[in-house]
Amino acid sequence: MPEQLAETVAGGVGKGWPAVSAVVGAFGAFIAGSNTFSNMTFSLFQFEVAQKIGFAAEQAPLLVVALQAVGGAAGNMICIHNVVTASATVGLHGREGAVIRKTLIPTLYYLVAVGAIGCVVLLL
Repeated sequence: MPEQLAETVAGGVGKGWPAVSAVVGAFGAFIAGSNTFSNMTFSLFQFEVAQKIGFAAEQAPLLVVALQAVGGAAGNMICIHNVVTASATVGLHGREGAVIRKTLIPTLYYLVAVGAIGCVVLLL
């Protein structure tokens, strides 16, 4: 299944994939609650997409998987499990939504920066 999804995505997104790769990692961490689980779920998919796109660099699939891992780290900032735990620890019980809203801005900045760096590294 990851191979078929990778083929479809590679055909649709093409060389712009490095800009999206970290977002997939962040989404996985946000939903699963763990960067490790996000990497376990999406690394093969990311690797296959990079291979099917056919980047010139030999290390391109590994760099795309690295973008996945970096995106997963960004997703941990807004992961519900982590926000609830941190909020309870510092006495902000019941204010988790406000914490996520405030943390969403640096998360988006982080993902845009990582996507731009990934594009520069892989497309030049």
